[in-house]
Amino acid sequence: MTTFDIVIRNGMIVTATDKYIADIGINGSKIVDIGFDLKGHETIDATGLLVLPGGIDGHCHIEQEEADGTIHEDDFVSATGSALLGGTTTVVCFASHVPGRGLVEQFDAYRRKGANSRIDFAIHQIITRTDEQTIRDEIPVVAERGAAGLKVFMTYDDFHLSDGQFLQVLEAAHKSDILVSVHCENYDAIRHLILKHLAEGRTEPHGHVTSRPPCVEREATYRAMTMSELTHQKIQIFHVSCPEVAEEIGRAQSRGVKVVAETCPHYLTLTEEDLKRDGFEGTKYICSPPLRTKAAQEGMWQYIRSGVISIISSDHCGYTFDGSVGKGRHGRDADFSLIPNGMPGLGTRLPVFYDAAINSGKIDLTDFVRLTATTPAQRYGLYPQKGTIAPGSDADLVLWDPKKSVTITNSLFQSNIDYTPYEGRSVQGWPVKVYQRGKLAMDDGKLVAPPGSGQFLKAREK
Repeated sequence: MTTFDIVIRNGMIVTATDKYIADIGINGSKIVDIGFDLKGHETIDATGLLVLPGGIDGHCHIEQEEADGTIHEDDFVSATGSALLGGTTTVVCFASHVPGRGLVEQFDAYRRKGANSRIDFAIHQIITRTDEQTIRDEIPVVAERGAAGLKVFMTYDDFHLSDGQFLQVLEAAHKSDILVSVHCENYDAIRHLILKHLAEGRTEPHGHVTSRPPCVEREATYRAMTMSELTHQKIQIFHVSCPEVAEEIGRAQSRGVKVVAETCPHYLTLTEEDLKRDGFEGTKYICSPPLRTKAAQEGMWQYIRSGVISIISSDHCGYTFDGSVGKGRHGRDADFSLIPNGMPGLGTRLPVFYDAAINSGKIDLTDFVRLTATTPAQRYGLYPQKGTIAPGSDADLVLWDPKKSVTITNSLFQSNIDYTPYEGRSVQGWPVKVYQRGKLAMDDGKLVAPPGSGQFLKAREK
């Protein structure tokens, strides 16, 4: 009988399609066998635990350069440590496209930054301009070098593309057979509403919500899908915040438009009321699109269950609360339009979503795996190396205790970011061990994987 390097015994294996109790035999970095009574040089008893594929977070802003020269405060060491502590073994993060440097140069530089990662990573390439060099020469190169996708913005001063520019990107992506993901909000409408708010003296954090109502997200989403339909290019709508937008996506999908969608735990568990917290505290909850109402939150679940929304990502975008380049970089009396947009979420993604989705009976365990690991692996060209538990796949495994109750506090995640929006929230279900490519990477809240143990993942043909 074969003796494996590691055997994980008697756990409830959960994939996107099945749940069953069996042993997993691991040699080196790979799952080699699944069966019963397997023998290992090292045996881990997983009785009473779930064994899940390592989480894949397809939307993470890590050590990313901005147009103003600032760099996101959560670097690869910190962010990927937080990811492991929350059960995530792969991230897809973003290479910038700031002025003055070419696309390929920035993609390659960002890949080098990732050498410090504790976990495996892939890269989305942001596109902020459509000069001939970018469109004709460089998009094909980053596609060939394994970018998981391109990202475009329909809002933000330093990022947004016009409809004509967006069409150029879609046509270039179609030629290179690469996915385009879109931040959908109407730039001009938001600018109009912000100026109106400021003229009326409405500067408090909650003004961020009222200056970006659901209709500006819905309209931009419809427009993005129309251009997808025109060019026959597949797109992904990032961070869907409300059912009105999901409804538009479902209609487009039903008529054959090549569109898929993701949402994030904060749209399912937090609300716009959090931006009304006393003083500067509400800025912790500023993100775009903004948090919505409790009713909108409840309405999102039907679109998750139906598959209209098929990925749960964190949109981790960590700005410190007290740091000099964080939420207060323009002073604590700054109006809402000057507050950096984004919240940390890499470490909390799986526990918060599990508690909200599974403990309330909203979805099944197989759906949880599909949304957080399998579909992201498939969408970003990483499957079946990642995202499932099967012979030949990487031994990226999470031993999950479904009965463990934890009160979330930021210190659990050992992050460069000094707050979590879930501080004090109690959840049931928590990762207790994480294996990355067959090596123990996290053990009962202790990081084992050192910086630099992650690998760049070149996206293969989708």
